[in-house]
Amino acid sequence: MDLYQRLYRVYFAMERRIVPELRHAQARYHEALRELAGSQPRWLDLGCGWHLLREWQEEEERALVSTVPLLVGLEPDKEALRKHRTIEDRVVGTASMLPFRDHSFDLVSANMVVEHLEEPAIQFVEIRRVLKPGGIFIFHTPNLQGYVARTARRIPEALKGALIRLLEKRGDEDVYPTFYRANTKRGIEELAELTGFEVVRTARVTTTAQTAVVTPLAFLELIWLRMLERGTRLEPYRTNLIVQLRRAAINGARDTSGRVRPPGAEPTTKAE
Repeated sequence: MDLYQRLYRVYFAMERRIVPELRHAQARYHEALRELAGSQPRWLDLGCGWHLLREWQEEEERALVSTVPLLVGLEPDKEALRKHRTIEDRVVGTASMLPFRDHSFDLVSANMVVEHLEEPAIQFVEIRRVLKPGGIFIFHTPNLQGYVARTARRIPEALKGALIRLLEKRGDEDVYPTFYRANTKRGIEELAELTGFEVVRTARVTTTAQTAVVTPLAFLELIWLRMLERGTRLEPYRTNLIVQLRRAAINGARDTSGRVRPPGAEPTTKAE
């Protein structure tokens, strides 16, 4: 057993005593995906990287993928795409210009991707374009009002990589710039209206302590997480958002400049 494993063992023992109801946000996201996937036969995952969920959820990920007739993964990083462990149909590309026909998918998902979108209005319009009428866009992202995102925004990028290596054992190749331009409940609602979506559900959820391997800090963080988990007045400050949007059945959708565009004038991509 290495040092990290020992530290996590201590952390989870503390978690069980201080806030036993606490669950990882990725587990909650997996449950939301599982509820949707069975009724959505054509699914696109944005920013799929080399895993749809997290490393420790590989068994759940394989079971989830096996339930869907068609699942396509899209990722701009070719090296990450080559290493992907579950999705067979993988495409190099970005959310700004999706290489698919209009109305190609019933479901679009994005796990810890939206915070990296520099121009989310443009990308949400593209996501709407490839969804069938009534199709669902679900994403999991940090809550900008939460303490983790607030802290992360104030950390210089050079230092952020070192902290991620220490706390999460993630390499530099798995760390990307963040913009947090669609990471509040109100901001998402405004963006949804602008881009032709209806908000189905916005869940503010907590997750396990970010400082789990630094035991004294983890103890203090767990006290705060207990307050967040049990206090409804503190709900806006929970760490993560799991959002479901539905492609709205409307006469027109606004483009990113605010003008109303009829459905027939939706943008098209250069490749199918």
